[in-house]
Amino acid sequence: MISVIIVNWNAGALLKNAVSSLQSQHLVDEIIVVDNGSTDNSAELVEHFEKIKLIRTGKNLGFAAACNIGANGSKSEYLIFLNPDATVNQDTLEKALAYMQKPENSAVGICGVQLIDEKGNISRSCAKFPSTSTLAAHTLGLDRILPKFGYGMSDWNHNTTKKVDHVIGAFYLIRRKIFEDAHGFDERFFVYLEDLDLSYRVATAGWSSVYLADVQAFHAGGGTSNQVKAKRLFYSLRSRVLYAFKHLSFLNALLILLLTFLVEPLSRSAYAIARGSWQNIKETWVAYLMLLTWLPRWLISGKTR
Repeated sequence: MISVIIVNWNAGALLKNAVSSLQSQHLVDEIIVVDNGSTDNSAELVEHFEKIKLIRTGKNLGFAAACNIGANGSKSEYLIFLNPDATVNQDTLEKALAYMQKPENSAVGICGVQLIDEKGNISRSCAKFPSTSTLAAHTLGLDRILPKFGYGMSDWNHNTTKKVDHVIGAFYLIRRKIFEDAHGFDERFFVYLEDLDLSYRVATAGWSSVYLADVQAFHAGGGTSNQVKAKRLFYSLRSRVLYAFKHLSFLNALLILLLTFLVEPLSRSAYAIARGSWQNIKETWVAYLMLLTWLPRWLISGKTR
């Protein structure tokens, strides 16, 4: 019934925990671990588990590309993209799949569940499709002060089941046919917003996404990206620019690009100074130097890598 796809990059014991939580799930046909060139031997920790199909890419291809590789090698009617820092409960998959299989939910293409973090709090895991104004608010940091102005739904307590624009890719249940019809994740996004982009394309094709508040899973959050904070920020900024130029008008996307380059590094630095975090200042400017190096390459050649 379900193929679970986990992209691994130096997740360590987290990957083993994720795979272990799936072992007793009778609905799982296969667990496909796509290892993106890990150097910590984390893949070796799970290769002996049942139902495991381990794919080694040999290098870090990015999250979107690795997800597509895993999906292309799968066979089930439903796909779940699960982060290596997430685990499922005993009834998580059964409840989520039961919801998707109800005749009245036949128009639901994507399903997410309530994610609980390490402190036992409910993660704010859903989002609205970004507009020019919400992307600008995020770029300027206004959504930190007034969350309702951003595209993240952090002002909603996530205590009720509801139709949403997007559920986070940490637990992303999608019908295989829909995934294939949408041609999977856009591999121009190395990491970040590739799931939001897919949700948007699925929605424009007439399908809906639903967040289930009565079904839970664990998600630590941050994951292995915490190991490379400057690069994480660079990838986030780059994905935002790519998303803007893909889904907004040219002038609005240009506005987001200018705000990203001319205003955001200053506001981020001011925020870091206020917190007394000189390390964050360094990481911010390293990330923007990487972005500045990438931009001409993208503008001239169109290549995003």
